[in-house]
Amino acid sequence: MPRTLELQPLERDSFSPFGDVIEMAGSRHFSINNGATERFHDISQIVGDPSDGHTAISLVRSQPLPSPLRIEVLERHPLASQAFIPQDDQPFIVVVAPRGDDIDLDDIRAFVADGKQGINYHPGVWHHSLLALAPSQDFILVDLITPKHNCDEHYFDSDEQLLLDYSGLPNGCVLRPR
Repeated sequence: MPRTLELQPLERDSFSPFGDVIEMAGSRHFSINNGATERFHDISQIVGDPSDGHTAISLVRSQPLPSPLRIEVLERHPLASQAFIPQDDQPFIVVVAPRGDDIDLDDIRAFVADGKQGINYHPGVWHHSLLALAPSQDFILVDLITPKHNCDEHYFDSDEQLLLDYSGLPNGCVLRPR
């Protein structure tokens, strides 16, 4: 019988084993440019060895997938972190599993980012592709461009049934902490 992932709000503490939450709320900040700008400082660190390639900023546009969604594959990037920062204040879903060679279905987590939060996966953290909740959601992507192998995929066997049902989430949804 398939198991359904429980959605939880994206918060720094609960997401910390997988990466960083990129957001202004609760971040250290100070004024710069003679007080004209507030800098939210050192929220997340980009991890990657420059000898492996170069860190790049890209733009991506994601479309919603049908819900309920059967989780069939997760990927990881062993050489570097990977960050996604939303551009249109639309919530999105993040599905992750801890680093390691094997993935235990019981360790997979699903978070709802509120549209003002981005995420930065730590190197080697398993994750699903972007899960937009609205059509044509735009993101800034920061990751390593390298000729070296930097993307592993794990396909689940047909008997490993894991579903993600987000059909009840309205556009603009925000889950509240318990």
